[in-house]
Amino acid sequence: MSTISLRLNNRDDELIKKYAKMKNISVSKLIRDAVIEKIEEELDVELFDRAFTQIKRTYTLDEVKEELGLND
Repeated sequence: MSTISLRLNNRDDELIKKYAKMKNISVSKLIRDAVIEKIEEELDVELFDRAFTQIKRTYTLDEVKEELGLND
């Protein structure tokens, strides 16, 4: 297991410690979870952007229903 140092001003330090205490988790878990969540969100957005640029055409709901023979 590795250690990462983080420099914080006093205000941020207190905020993080109080928030972790309020959530009943360690500061390490709070920061680790927040960083992992941030990375996952960013990767999700990148995947969406990449997929969206590959879409050549979009379809309305009515067009999909017609194509599938679901119109009344």
